[in-house]
Amino acid sequence: MSDHPRRTTHTIGPIYNGMPARELGSEGWSKPWSGTNGGNCVEALKLADGRVALRQSTDPDGPALIYTPHEIETFIRGAKRGEADFLLA
Repeated sequence: MSDHPRRTTHTIGPIYNGMPARELGSEGWSKPWSGTNGGNCVEALKLADGRVALRQSTDPDGPALIYTPHEIETFIRGAKRGEADFLLA
């Protein structure tokens, strides 16, 4: 389990992949993968319908990637098993 609480937000209009992250609001974004990298982090926002939005912390007005619950679960479980370790090389 994570120390990060589940976050939810509401927005007006459709939520779509690549939308400006600012349209999802500024509240509720968390940095679950933050470290000693000088603030260059991925921020996550749990949406009211269960989807997850990700954005680059250094570009909070940039695009948000929107993932379904299944997609984000599959990625996190795979990362925990080491299936994304090739990205670290």
